[in-house]
Amino acid sequence: MQPLIELNNGVKIPQLGLGVWKSTIEDASHAVQAALHNGYVLIDTAKQYGNEKGVGDGIQAAMKNDGLKRSDIFLTTKIFNGDQGDYDHVRHAFEEQLKNLQTDHVDLLLEHWPVDGKYNETWKAMEAILKDGQARAIGVSNFNNERLTDLMDHGTVVPAVNQIEFNPHIHQPEIVKFDRDHGIKVEAWSPLGSGTLLKNPVVNQIADAHHKSAAQVELRWGLQHGMIEIAKTIHEQRMIQNMDIFDFQLTDDEMKQIDALDQEKHSLWYHDFQWNGNPDGIGDYVATPNHW
Repeated sequence: MQPLIELNNGVKIPQLGLGVWKSTIEDASHAVQAALHNGYVLIDTAKQYGNEKGVGDGIQAAMKNDGLKRSDIFLTTKIFNGDQGDYDHVRHAFEEQLKNLQTDHVDLLLEHWPVDGKYNETWKAMEAILKDGQARAIGVSNFNNERLTDLMDHGTVVPAVNQIEFNPHIHQPEIVKFDRDHGIKVEAWSPLGSGTLLKNPVVNQIADAHHKSAAQVELRWGLQHGMIEIAKTIHEQRMIQNMDIFDFQLTDDEMKQIDALDQEKHSLWYHDFQWNGNPDGIGDYVATPNHW
């Protein structure tokens, strides 16, 4: 029942999905099973999260228990910063990711962060992965306009998606406009602001008016801004609640009230990582599920 958004290569992606950041392998497996059982299609993971094997196990269990086919699932993962740069290394590392995910392809492959001096060579490998059918679409994550322009100047495929931090507290309007002007769909990570907005009086007043929760209002706000949204939870009831947002609509005035909560403060940005400005190092950015 949820809406689909068509990417620039014709592939269609569900507008709301489950994220598994900070989930252990076991939790990710259970969360993916529960999500797919309750009507989710889009599952978003990354090598950096350290739980791709759990996601693969969850998908296999859901296919066995609920009769789903691989084509019923839209799977996203990301190229790890520590694997970026060398073409052959990117290809080999991604093959290992596919093994952990227990699939021969992903539906969307993203470059997790733009590692300076390496992201263009990484993109060449991702273009080959796309051509070989190991990914149905490729895109980027956390790219600002300068780095995205540079990537497009050196590449041949325009990214299908830019996954960025987007919620009522951070809108990144310049990046959103640039992406949309170039036919790149914007996908929101942390659409609930890591829970910081759940007690906000404006959000809760609007939620009460619609007999919905604060989380449902925040997700609905993102949908009405045209975002693809990745909501993270390991709790089945919250998954069900997060998906129950297609039966109401926020008014223009309510949208403006939530828009006014913008603070434009990143929870993570380039200065948080040692690899920024250091092409030969990746700092302490490592593949552990609770690193961030």
